[in-house]
Amino acid sequence: MRGNLYARLGGSVFRKSDPAGYVEAMKGVSRKTMVYGGNTLLTEFRLAKGALIPGHKHPQEQTGYLVSGRLNFRIGDETMRAEAGDSWCIPGNVEHGAEALDDSVVIEVFSPVREDYLPD
Repeated sequence: MRGNLYARLGGSVFRKSDPAGYVEAMKGVSRKTMVYGGNTLLTEFRLAKGALIPGHKHPQEQTGYLVSGRLNFRIGDETMRAEAGDSWCIPGNVEHGAEALDDSVVIEVFSPVREDYLPD
């Protein structure tokens, strides 16, 4: 079953938990693409306390969930102190950034797929 569905989606149908595969995105921030299909990509981010994600934007819509930790988060002109269990949706081409107040884990979905996040 994996072969046909996997090829049609252009990504991963299932992925077992694995501590390997994280890449350093910037100082104090690592990311791992978990699974992706034809339209969406799921990524886990690990942020060290004090890590800064500078303001940036991209064409993909980005929906996220804070699994653990705390973040000061900015989306456009709005700010939020995000805590574990909080979520957000960032429209494409809207500037956003964050500061990790604690060690934090974030799960985010990008649509369409971020080509620069595809695993090698």
